[in-house]
Amino acid sequence: MAKKQYYEYKSDAIRVRYEPRRCIHAAECVKGAPDVFDRHSRPWIQPESGAADAVADVVMQCPTGALHFERLDEGASGSASRDARARVIPDGPIYIQGRLMLDRPDGSRLPENRLALCRCGASENKPFCDGSHERVGFSDRGGLGNVSMAPVADETDGELVLTPMKDGPVLFQGALAITGSTGDGPQSHSKGALCRCGASQNKPYCDGSHRTAGFEAD
Repeated sequence: MAKKQYYEYKSDAIRVRYEPRRCIHAAECVKGAPDVFDRHSRPWIQPESGAADAVADVVMQCPTGALHFERLDEGASGSASRDARARVIPDGPIYIQGRLMLDRPDGSRLPENRLALCRCGASENKPFCDGSHERVGFSDRGGLGNVSMAPVADETDGELVLTPMKDGPVLFQGALAITGSTGDGPQSHSKGALCRCGASQNKPYCDGSHRTAGFEAD
């Protein structure tokens, strides 16, 4: 029997949705609202244990998008920042947040506001990170490589479109500011390609190494 793709927990004021396959245990929820998010309790998410506004704020701190919420009262919906930002995690994924659209293999687009893209090439839930970088011993300090790209256009509406290429990188189109883990950047771009095979010598950008690394992904 296939595992459930998501679970929902609700109070009178808010519904929290949890997608286990996208969780890499960053623990921002546990640190932000330990009475609501308690891994030692069952169920581990108890929205009724916190004010809806506070629960919503903490959900929006989840960097992977494993957590989402829906207000059941008249509270704020928690809209994402217009400006897309990315942060490279050492030995791990790249976190991206903002107004995002993710192209899927079936031709549809998934609206998002937070996600973690796999950089090691080993995730079983591509293009999302599933924590496999720890299993395979992925090593990268999280700095920013050298790249020449077009400057961000003044007329951009703030939406960033992410397109995973078959057996290749994730292309992005739209304004994106990328910060490295060592304080590099931010580097601002309007388009580019992010490595997801783990072999690029110019991380986090693609340098074509997926062709010789035998990388395979939809």
